Amino acid sequence: MKVRKRFGQHFLTDEGVLQNIVSAIGLRASDSVLEIGPGPGALTDLLVSLPEIYKAVEIDRDFIPLLQARHPQIQLTNADILKVDLGALLPAGSAWRLLGNLPYNISSPLISVLTDFVTRCPGRVADMHFMLQREMAQRLSAEPGTKAWGRLSVMVQLHFDVEFVLDVSPSSFSPPPKVWSSVVRMLPKTTGTLNVDLKILDRVLRLAFSGRRKRLSNSLKILELDWSEANVDPGLRADNVTVEQYLELARLTPTSLLSDEVKK
Repeated sequence: MKVRKRFGQHFLTDEGVLQNIVSAIGLRASDSVLEIGPGPGALTDLLVSLPEIYKAVEIDRDFIPLLQARHPQIQLTNADILKVDLGALLPAGSAWRLLGNLPYNISSPLISVLTDFVTRCPGRVADMHFMLQREMAQRLSAEPGTKAWGRLSVMVQLHFDVEFVLDVSPSSFSPPPKVWSSVVRMLPKTTGTLNVDLKILDRVLRLAFSGRRKRLSNSLKILELDWSEANVDPGLRADNVTVEQYLELARLTPTSLLSDEVKK
C-alpha cells in the first residue's frame, strides 16, 4: 500500500479501534452517509453495508478502482474535499452523517468549510465523526478555563456541540504518525439567528487570545467597549470567557472602530 506524503496519509489498521469507532457512530439503515478520505477502505468495509446511501470522497486516485471493485454500491468521487461543491454532494432531503479519518494538514480548513456549510444549509448535516490530531480534538472540545480553550473552540462551538469519543495511539496506524489522534463527535446546533457579525466576533477573539494572559479590559482596549453595558467582568482573561460572553462583547463592539479589512 503506497503512502503519499503530500496527502498526509496514515491508515488506521487497529481492528479494535475500528470496531470502537463503528460502535460510536451507530449507523442505521435509513442513514445517508458521506465518508471523507476512505483510503484503502478499512472503515468503509465495516460501515458500507449498513446505511441506505453511502457516498465517499477520496483524493488519491490509486484507491478508486480498489474501492469501486470491493463496494460497487458506493457513490464515489475522486476529488479534493476542500474543492467539492458540498451543496451538490449533500442534497436537501436527507440529514447527512459525515465521517472520516482526516489528514492532519486539512483538518482545520475542512472544519471551517463544513462549519460554513452547516451555517448556510441548516438541517443538511445530522452529525460528524472525525479522527483528528489529538491537539486539534482537544481545542474543538475544550471548555472555558482550560489551556486548550481558544478562538477555534469558540468559533466551532458557536455552531456545534463537540464531544470527545476516544483517543487513538500512533501504533494503531500504518505508517504511525508522530502524535496521538482522537475521535470527536460534532452535533450541529439549532441556533437560529445569532444576531452577531461573525467578522466582528473573530476580531474580538483574535484580540482577546493574542493577549490571553491580560485582562479583557486591556486586551480589548482598542475596541473602546462600554463595560457598563456588558454582562462580562472586564477583569476576566480570555481563557475564562464563555461563548455567550464573547457573543455579547461582539455585539457591543462599535463597527466604526474595526479596520476596513474586517468590514469587507
